[in-house]
Amino acid sequence: MFYKFFIKQFLFFLNPEFAHNLVIRLLKILFVFPFFPDIIKRVYCLEDVRLERNVFGLSFKNPVGLAAGFDKNANIFNEFSALGFGFIEIGTVTPLPQSGNKKPRLFRLKNDQALINRMGFNNEGVDYLIDNVKRCKYKGNIGINIGKNADTPVEQAADDYVYCLERVYPHASYITVNISSPNTKNLRDLQSGEALTQLMDTIKNRHSQLATEYGFYVPLVLKVAPDLEPLQVGYISQQLLDFEIDGLIATNTTLSRVGVEDLRDGDQMGGLSGRPVSHISTQILQQFSDQLDGKVALIGVGGIDSGAKAVKKIEAGADMVQLYTGLIYRGPGLVQSCIQAIGGYYDAMES
Repeated sequence: MFYKFFIKQFLFFLNPEFAHNLVIRLLKILFVFPFFPDIIKRVYCLEDVRLERNVFGLSFKNPVGLAAGFDKNANIFNEFSALGFGFIEIGTVTPLPQSGNKKPRLFRLKNDQALINRMGFNNEGVDYLIDNVKRCKYKGNIGINIGKNADTPVEQAADDYVYCLERVYPHASYITVNISSPNTKNLRDLQSGEALTQLMDTIKNRHSQLATEYGFYVPLVLKVAPDLEPLQVGYISQQLLDFEIDGLIATNTTLSRVGVEDLRDGDQMGGLSGRPVSHISTQILQQFSDQLDGKVALIGVGGIDSGAKAVKKIEAGADMVQLYTGLIYRGPGLVQSCIQAIGGYYDAMES
């Protein structure tokens, strides 16, 4: 309630991107005080061994994670862990720092509890992120989401992904290959046909070499868009199996504007997230689940703004879920709501 009537009201008076950066700065300051993390943990953390999950060979304390994009540079994932997340994904990170697309590039669609963003992988570069990860005290699972620089031709995208893969490998619990952002020109071309096959072949070969070099295995995950035809779902599914990819995140933001066309800023360019993407995202998740039949771990993300929505992802085949836009509209209490709802679903299934 405090978030809904006070914090959210204040933040929503501000420019969306400024508000996001302000939250990051304030959290960094507040967590300097020794008592503050303990207070937050008491309020928001829910410990229950029944919620522990083993997914792609890793142990997760619960199946609710923070999606990539909120903490692109690994500035505050230690602070976010106090909210009770079972895992945190940072990035998307690129080989070199880049400023992203021209501002304004983040828009609220308040009536539909949605966002449109065209950020464009703005980040400080992979080396900056790794330095932050090295300094962090967080002991949970960290996913690192990797992408390509905007000025790298899509034909050479594999070089950027391999560059990031090599650098994040020893620091990540799992690594996500992001080929589904709509805000980097031609990036989604990598989701189809020979482009996907070649990319997966290059990445997986280097990934296997790194596992041998380091003597331990870091799971590899692919993140896809919701704007896929059934034939594309089938093709991607086969690639996941052929290259023995460990997991799939479904989905990223959508280019569709169904249901938001008449809203203020509903026609802005970029990816739509939040409540309007929930149905299409869950549909795609279900299609992948049907195709993969439990052979690849699935993480459901997109439009989760309640515990019930989180359960729908689990019912559609997700092993775990991730939050982002719902967190902005509903506040940190959403994490606990999702954990409790999923726990209740598991209990009902076992009884």
